[in-house]
Amino acid sequence: NDKLSRQFKLHSHTSSTPYISTPALPQYLIVIMSSAEEVEATTNSLFETLYFYTCPINYDAHTVFIGIVTLVLCVAIVKALSGSSTKKVECALDKDEFKPFTLSKKEIISHDTRRFTFSLQTPTTLLGLPVGQHISFRFNDPIEKKNHQRSYTPTTGNETPGTVTFVIKVYKAGVHPKFPNGGKMSQHLDSLKIGDSVDMKGPKGHLTYLGQGNFTVKLIGKPLQTRRANHIGMIAGGTGITPIMQVVTAIFRDEKDTTTTMSVLYANQTEDDILLRSELETLAAKYPKRFSIHYTLDRPPKDWKYSTGFINEEMINKHCLMNGSKKCDGVGHATQIFMCGPPPMIKFACLPNLEKLSFTDEDWFSF
Repeated sequence: NDKLSRQFKLHSHTSSTPYISTPALPQYLIVIMSSAEEVEATTNSLFETLYFYTCPINYDAHTVFIGIVTLVLCVAIVKALSGSSTKKVECALDKDEFKPFTLSKKEIISHDTRRFTFSLQTPTTLLGLPVGQHISFRFNDPIEKKNHQRSYTPTTGNETPGTVTFVIKVYKAGVHPKFPNGGKMSQHLDSLKIGDSVDMKGPKGHLTYLGQGNFTVKLIGKPLQTRRANHIGMIAGGTGITPIMQVVTAIFRDEKDTTTTMSVLYANQTEDDILLRSELETLAAKYPKRFSIHYTLDRPPKDWKYSTGFINEEMINKHCLMNGSKKCDGVGHATQIFMCGPPPMIKFACLPNLEKLSFTDEDWFSF
C-alpha cells in the first residue's frame, strides 16, 4: 500500500479540497486490472476517476487506494474461480477417431461372462458417454488380416472418473452349431491380459436419456423426437440387459428424480445366462415402489418361480406395465417401452404383442 501511495501525489484544489493526480500505473497493477473486464460497465466511473481525471474527494487518498486495489483483487479472484468452474471437462471418447484403452482389471463372473475394466487417459478423465448410447470396439485380426468391430454398452459412466467397465458374454468357438467360429470380438477381449489395450470410439446410438423421464430419439432419415415417460417398461434378451441397466442406474443416480418407475422383463435360455442378476434384484429390493424385475427362461430349472418360454402379450401386460400403467392414462402419465435383444426376439415376440396392447412405434424404442 505504501508503494502505491508514493506513486500518487496529493495536490491542493482551488476549492482547497484534495484531489488525486495519476501518473502511469505500475505494470503489476495493470495486470491486476486486466482481470476486471466483467465489472467494467458497472465500475466505469470509478476507473475513469483513477486513470483519466482529477476530481474532488473528501476522503484520505491512502484509504481510497486501498479500497480500489481490494476491489480489483476481489474481481480477479472471482474471475479465476468462475473460470475454473466452467473449464471444459476432458472426455475420454472421440466420436470420429478410435483411441486405445488399457485393460486394468478382468473378473470372471461365470463360465462365459467377464467384467472388463479399462483405464481412461487420466484418473480424472470422464468417459463422455451420454446415457442411452454405446461404444464401438475394434481390433485387427492378424490371421484374417482385417479389422473386427462390435458395439458394447458399459455398466459405468461419468460417475466413475478414470475408468469404464463392461460386462460381456464370451461366445466361444465350437459351442453353437450356427456360429462355429464364435464371437470374434468377445473371444479377443477374453484373451487380453492386464496392460493390453483395445481401440474404442464413441458415442454412438439413437437414444439419449436426458433425465427425469425425458429422452430424445433420432432415427436415420427421421427428425429428432423428444419424448417423456412416467413409466418405462423394459424388455431385454441376453446381453441386451446392459443398455437397459445403463438407463436404470442413471435414473436412480438422479436425486431430482423420485417418481419415474421402471419394470424389466428379462429373457434368457437358462438361469446361468442371466447377467447382472444381483444388481437387478438389489435395486428391486431397495426401490420396490419404483422398480421390478421378472425373468423368463427357455429351459428353466426345477422350482422356477418366474415365467417360461418366449415373451408374450400376457408377460408384457403383467410385468412391463407396472401397477397397471398403460400406454397413456389420459392425464399425461405416459408409458414408453425400451427393448434390446436378438433381432428375432424383437421382431417376432416383442413388437407384435406390443401392438396388441395398442402401442405404436412412437411408444417404443429398440437399442
